[in-house]
Amino acid sequence: MERIEKVLSDTKAYFLNGNTVSYEFRKKRLETLKQMLKENESDIYAALKIDLNKSKHEVNTTELAILYSEIDFAIKNLQKWMSVKKVTSPLSHKGSSSYIMKEPYGVALIISPWNYPLQLAIAPVIGAIAAGNCVVLKPSEHAKATSTLLSHLVEDYFDRSFFTVIEGEKETTAELLKQRFDIIFFTGSTEVGKLVMKAASENLIPVILELGGKSPVIVDMDANINLAAKRIVWGKFTNAGQTCVAPDYVYVHEKIKFKFLKAVKKYIRHYYGKNPLNYDDYTKIINRKQFQRLLSFLSIGEVIHGGNYDEELLLIEPTVLDKVTWNDSIMQEEIFGPILPIFTFTTLEEPLDRIKKGEKPLALYYFGEDNQTQQQVTEYVSFGGGSINDTIYHLANPHLPFGGVGSSGMGAYHGKYSFDSFSHQKSVLKQTTKFDLPFRYPRRKK
Repeated sequence: MERIEKVLSDTKAYFLNGNTVSYEFRKKRLETLKQMLKENESDIYAALKIDLNKSKHEVNTTELAILYSEIDFAIKNLQKWMSVKKVTSPLSHKGSSSYIMKEPYGVALIISPWNYPLQLAIAPVIGAIAAGNCVVLKPSEHAKATSTLLSHLVEDYFDRSFFTVIEGEKETTAELLKQRFDIIFFTGSTEVGKLVMKAASENLIPVILELGGKSPVIVDMDANINLAAKRIVWGKFTNAGQTCVAPDYVYVHEKIKFKFLKAVKKYIRHYYGKNPLNYDDYTKIINRKQFQRLLSFLSIGEVIHGGNYDEELLLIEPTVLDKVTWNDSIMQEEIFGPILPIFTFTTLEEPLDRIKKGEKPLALYYFGEDNQTQQQVTEYVSFGGGSINDTIYHLANPHLPFGGVGSSGMGAYHGKYSFDSFSHQKSVLKQTTKFDLPFRYPRRKK
């Protein structure tokens, strides 16, 4: 507790001294962040191999590439984002000028998860630095190798009063949440998100919550079956399904179910081989607790592909389930693993109504060729973000905000949205002294 209070005191002093205000300072720190990642890629590969058995290809595509893109995008646009925005003043305000200034909140607490322990830690840091904040990062204790590496790297490359990492168990997180940070950014489960928001409310701290939920896929009768299966398999089983926007379940039109499942099995074998448990680069489940939770789902419904596992290595092969019901435990929570339940429908209203009855999902994916139906789906259902004829790819576009709605989160980031989330929009009106309009003042009766 004393260390946490000392860190917060130092970072607040650093911020209040005005160190982070200038464009040059922010740009230089973003360049340093990229340099830190570039110069230590081999250590990053090793840490993520230990934590999740990630391959170099997966680290590059799902962790590093996204961060490099975000940093480059921020550096390119930073001066424009920081500029004062002039706005119109109404006729009643004649003689005045109005503008909006982008002001950093101060010291940002960023709490990151274990499933993408590098990307989901550093991505919000990019926005916080770009907006001129100091940063205290609490990485997940469940991805210990990456957490420790981040702590060492940040200490080597940054002034600890500007950007520091605090490691620890959930008790450390609880202690951090008692402190008066200026903004909190949390990525994790909805249940923990509620606790973060409750703790922040004690000091009226603004929060950005990137949560999760059961993200559905709808495969309509006119979908490109082969491409739909290919992209769903990729989106679902990347990182062994441990992705907040991974397809959680699929609704497929009953007339194409057989062909679709055949294609799904083909692509699972294509990407992971006949025996994925022997595939050296197949991502493992993060820990035994999560493994046992997922294992309990394998007895639900009917396994039509996969179902094998290695308890010692914490591996569960890509698995497809049929004959699952909405009363089963697997449909009561986000799966967050390599298990994919399949449902069928005859009319589009069936899956849409079912989705609307539940909590608003973080993502939704629709596969079908009709433009009018695509519009119907995206307008009818509320969700954080999503893709038509693809999965999870929307989150890699820095021009799109990424975030949830309702129980799947609040606030958004990526690209300019990261800068905006960590900035206070300060309104200023500058009034003329050359004249003074009399209509606003009270008139005393004579």
